[in-house]
Amino acid sequence: MFKNLLVPLDGSPISETALSYAVYLAEKLGATLTLIHIIEADAPKEVHKQRHLTLPDEALAYLEETARVFVPPGVTYTVHVHTEEVRHVARSIVDHVGEFSPDLIVMCTHGHGGPRDWILGSIAQQVISFGKTPVLLIPPGCTQKMEGEFCQALVPMDGVAGHDQGLDTALEFAQFCDISIHLLMVIPNPANLKGEEAATGRMLPGATAVMLEMAEQSGKEYLARHLIRLRELKVRTAAEVARGDPVAAILSTARRLDSDIIILGTHGKTGMDAFWSGSVTPRLSGQSPIPLLLVSVKETG
Repeated sequence: MFKNLLVPLDGSPISETALSYAVYLAEKLGATLTLIHIIEADAPKEVHKQRHLTLPDEALAYLEETARVFVPPGVTYTVHVHTEEVRHVARSIVDHVGEFSPDLIVMCTHGHGGPRDWILGSIAQQVISFGKTPVLLIPPGCTQKMEGEFCQALVPMDGVAGHDQGLDTALEFAQFCDISIHLLMVIPNPANLKGEEAATGRMLPGATAVMLEMAEQSGKEYLARHLIRLRELKVRTAAEVARGDPVAAILSTARRLDSDIIILGTHGKTGMDAFWSGSVTPRLSGQSPIPLLLVSVKETG
């Protein structure tokens, strides 16, 4: 399980939301924390309405004081300031994976904001795109209960062999955090198809409807096989197949179940194109009101 957690902090209270969750995991898993601040070249004067930390000494003082306030006795931590100014903060965060060997990056979903985020995407999104290390995204304003934080995990799945890393991670969480696991597969309706699938649906609506019905049945059989395995492992679990837009279905299911975390395997364009071609991960990370753990999956073919 996760033993080394990297927590990027930009000096704002919003980013410190992620630290609360990182501390929770460190206590549950016996993990070590590395708090990091990266000096950004040509940085704006403010970040999240707080003065931007641009001097190494003040950044180091901030990390040390933040650790003193947030990190309880018994949790091992280190602090690090990357003093060489960089223009790509997300790339620098990923580069530090080689230096500190974290097996999880914990960060707030909220980037700097403003026009450049519309062009480049948030820093959190860029970290996901650049690296292979799992990333736990914490929405701003997400409350932290410290005890029993992760009790119900929602695990969306795509039904492709070799893409079960999200479920594997959820199983590890179940061992340490005593969570129940709810598996979800979303099969699109014709109106939710994208790209070539949408064009085929317009040309061959009857055949497309049959294809989607077959996919729904296959999905139920796929999840049933996983349910058998999970119950043999004594994991509290359930599963369902939903129809419609994947992001809307994931979010509505999370609300209905009162899920604490969504654990999602994220990958490129392979595997169930009708499901994933709409770029589920960026949309979900921008809309989820609860923590989202993104685990890189192996590509096949």
